[in-house]
Amino acid sequence: MNDASAKPAGPVLSSAERVNTLSHFHRAEIARMAGWRDRLDRTTNWAITVVAAMLSVSLSTASAHHGVLLFAMLLILLLLWIEARRYRFFDFYRARVRQFERHYFAQIFSPQPDFASDWLLIVGEGLRAPKFLLSQRAALARRLRRNYIYLFLILLLAWGLKISTPSLQAAGVGTGFAGSLREAVDSAALGPIPGVAIIVIVAAFYASLLAIVFFAARDDGELSFGDVHV
Repeated sequence: MNDASAKPAGPVLSSAERVNTLSHFHRAEIARMAGWRDRLDRTTNWAITVVAAMLSVSLSTASAHHGVLLFAMLLILLLLWIEARRYRFFDFYRARVRQFERHYFAQIFSPQPDFASDWLLIVGEGLRAPKFLLSQRAALARRLRRNYIYLFLILLLAWGLKISTPSLQAAGVGTGFAGSLREAVDSAALGPIPGVAIIVIVAAFYASLLAIVFFAARDDGELSFGDVHV
């Protein structure tokens, strides 16, 4: 049997070449991670801009329909889905950068015996067959919990104010809040859809958001509250 086939097919690197390769690779992964971090920030900025614009349009004049705020909720939901997808890419490269920091650089500054000696094999397999480390559902829950739930709550408060204040409605000329719950429910109507149905749909939507925030699996380790993470 030929033993040559059992030998590694890759090049044999000297110590200096190995350090140089790791340094360049780490720098490239930092750039990839920073690129996806920038995309995340852009999506969040779009969401904040949409909320601010829709609030301005809806609450600045009585002629603006409350459906503008419902449409804003749908837009924010779409942006949340896009950001969750981008976050999966960011999380993948963030984890690889942390592997370098935890297993390579930390070992240089504060060596520990037999600390994850096979981490380079894990990195190599990740390069051969890249796979997401986070599901779309988990990424969506994480971004909702950290950023988007506040935007949704702002839209909900503005929508409640819009349908309960006659002076903010095209048909209303009074001031203050609606005289009765019936008036607020009737004001929530959207075209042929009655106000009761709209309120039930909105309530179910926000109940599902709150369920994700409070009952989805919590972050632990580096992503838990109080820990610094990239």
